[in-house]
Amino acid sequence: MLKAVILAAGVASRLRPLTNNTPKCLLKVKGKTLLGMTLDNLQENGLLDLILVTGFEAGQIREFIQKNYPHLHVEFIHNQDFAITNNSYSLWLAMQKLKGHSMLLLDSDIVFEPIIIRKLLESNHENVLALSTTYKNLLGPEEIKVRMDTQNRILEISKEVNPILAAGESIGIELFGQVATDHLYKVLEKRIVGEKRVQEFYEASFEVMIKEGTDIYAVDISPARCIEIDTSDDLKNAEKMLNMTVL
Repeated sequence: MLKAVILAAGVASRLRPLTNNTPKCLLKVKGKTLLGMTLDNLQENGLLDLILVTGFEAGQIREFIQKNYPHLHVEFIHNQDFAITNNSYSLWLAMQKLKGHSMLLLDSDIVFEPIIIRKLLESNHENVLALSTTYKNLLGPEEIKVRMDTQNRILEISKEVNPILAAGESIGIELFGQVATDHLYKVLEKRIVGEKRVQEFYEASFEVMIKEGTDIYAVDISPARCIEIDTSDDLKNAEKMLNMTVL
């Protein structure tokens, strides 16, 4: 069974003062919250069963979903250490509920078209992530960059990948089959519990999976549009994107 996992625990310090008292996923673009747009996209693709990891202002997120999406089956997991951990830790918490399931993983701060999820679901690969090549020539130190082979199999995925060798940027949406989901959990368990790597990005564990033999492929989602929201400028650019895109 496929479950969606949404990570929404962070404090989004770069968006202050907008996020002083509001979780980033409840910020609005053209009157619609980031989380609401994500949930609509999941519904459009028939995905109604999800796990949502909260942290900062968790009560607001719960209230929003209970009020606006009462028909969804949502299991909330709270990351009480959200202020001192990164997204790999939040993912590890969620994956303790995913034994025997496949997973669609999403960051909660992406504005994107629903066709992107469909492209992953309809790909020929069991384990696949959404890759944007739109701004390939503008990749810098902050983007999660992807290097892959001629078969679109991922070789490296991190901020440290040489932009010259990168095929594009991972946008924060990944699909894993049951076997890979179980593998990822074991990797996270070792790194977080055994090695105390609680401040890592989860892509570090993806790289371990790849080295240990799990194949993960990339699907170019262009020309579908997407944008990650980290700054106030990103919010403005997302509004411009929505003016050009029917989501």
